[in-house]
Amino acid sequence: MNDEPKARAASVAVLVPCYNEAAAIATVVGDFRRLLPQARVYVYDNNSTDDTPGIAARAGAIVRNERQQGKGNVVRRMFADIDADVYVLIDGDDTYEAAAAPRLIERLMAERLDMVTGVRREVAKTAYRRGHRFGNWLLTSLVRWTFSAHVVDMLSGYRVLSRRFVKSFPTQATGFGIETEMTVHGLEMLMPVAEMETAYKERPPGSVSKLNTFRDGFRILFLILTLAKEERPLFFFGLIALSLAFVSIALSIPIFITYFETGLVPRFPTAILATGLMILAVLSFFSGLILDTVTRGRWETKRLSYLQLPPPGSSS
Repeated sequence: MNDEPKARAASVAVLVPCYNEAAAIATVVGDFRRLLPQARVYVYDNNSTDDTPGIAARAGAIVRNERQQGKGNVVRRMFADIDADVYVLIDGDDTYEAAAAPRLIERLMAERLDMVTGVRREVAKTAYRRGHRFGNWLLTSLVRWTFSAHVVDMLSGYRVLSRRFVKSFPTQATGFGIETEMTVHGLEMLMPVAEMETAYKERPPGSVSKLNTFRDGFRILFLILTLAKEERPLFFFGLIALSLAFVSIALSIPIFITYFETGLVPRFPTAILATGLMILAVLSFFSGLILDTVTRGRWETKRLSYLQLPPPGSSS
């Protein structure tokens, strides 16, 4: 007789933030209920003006409401409300490959990862709206360079997350910047993460994207800069200091040449400006240095909080 305790089966929650997805939500809920019969499917409606919550409920989802508008607000509420071992976060527009969920979960559990991101592979030319492909590449490249990480599809809305990721994630984003913040959180906390290719298709008829290419693109760009300032202050303020010092030196060179040739400093305003810029450069550098020390202490606190929770696949 084997007296060893059996490992408890991991609980899975499928999280679907929704706003006016009546054309697609029944398919999304139905697919995940069929593919992950052990999972609970939650649809959080964000003030839809159509019958999204009613259709989701009839399809078998647990439907709840979040009144604060914005995807980030919905995801924050989901992460706070729902307890599970594994979370599958997916958009309600039926563009992502539901069939990939079991293998994403399997990899998360087998390798004890904290996040597996579904990298979008187009199966239709109309899957991406005009400008979205370039915007995704540009913003992903910026995060890759700023945070020194290998990230292929930072803005993917298809992610499988561990409990310790979700419960240690201090989200601030209110809108579509939530994906950026999740990516940076995983990178900064040195979490084991991975990416897997999944199919990405066009929206079904009647479903309309809520993403505004330029408005939301600039918001995500501003969020990246904010995260860089908060998480990499020495890098952020160091770049500012380097830029100011470069301009100061460029302005100073003609002044020094004139001084060595004539012994005179005829352009006092330029000399004062160059001196002021160099002072600002020094102040910026030391600000980054001080804030980097503060950030390191904050990082250690967040890291210890993250480590309080067991990794996915553990028997505890």
